[in-house]
Amino acid sequence: MTIPEAIWKSIVLGTVQGLTEFLPVSSSGHLTLLQRVLGYDLGGGMMFVNVMLHLGTLLAVVVVFWRDILGLFKKPFKTLLMLIAATIPAGVVGLLFNDTIEEIFDGPSGLLYLAICFASTAVLLLICEICARRKKTPAPLSWRHAMPMGVMQAVALFPGISRSGSTIVAGTVTGAKREDVAKFSFLMSIPVILGSVLVELKDIVFPDAGAPALSFGAAEIVGLIFGVVSAAVFGFLAVKLMLKVIQRANYKWFAFYLVLLSMTCFWLDALGVLA
Repeated sequence: MTIPEAIWKSIVLGTVQGLTEFLPVSSSGHLTLLQRVLGYDLGGGMMFVNVMLHLGTLLAVVVVFWRDILGLFKKPFKTLLMLIAATIPAGVVGLLFNDTIEEIFDGPSGLLYLAICFASTAVLLLICEICARRKKTPAPLSWRHAMPMGVMQAVALFPGISRSGSTIVAGTVTGAKREDVAKFSFLMSIPVILGSVLVELKDIVFPDAGAPALSFGAAEIVGLIFGVVSAAVFGFLAVKLMLKVIQRANYKWFAFYLVLLSMTCFWLDALGVLA
């Protein structure tokens, strides 16, 4: 791969990652689909690319919520404790099944699974909008809201299931205030992304026997830098947009988009395209 090709492909992936990480449309699903479309194959290195792009969006969260992050470490540490507990389900599922999930969605039926997951997210968003409009007296975020959000974050490890969307759905359906749900959902992304980075770095430093080697040259490294910067910039814009969307509880257009995307994946799978 040439340097110009690596740069433009990485910028596309980084832009899409930044926009879709915080919009309720599944960044991992979009990256999985785009990598097939672009033919961006680095052997065993694609998960590392995905993790680094997620790290770019993590920078966006830190910039927007740095005051809330500092507030986590002030007594009585309630939000910090809820955040730690809500992260455990995704951590357990990720450690036990991450490789299996990756193999399934990279396999010949990956597009079909993507279609199902995109459609599932669309249904969740429609449910969320209905519940948000019916609940007139939402409560401050508490343990009974945080733990369902943690469970849904674990479910969102499947590409096509939106992490931000599913956690916002869980918090809204259980009756928490929208602004509390939004902040907590974005804060929940921090330990999950950091954990993914650490696991991926471990696999690079101590690879399993027979694992595919990373196919990283100068072009891929330069391209990845551009991708991470793009993910950070567009992630920042997406966070700002999503904070406004949550206040209005208007998710139907995202659901409509996901239905179209799901139908596209079904069609591509039926035709054997991108297999």
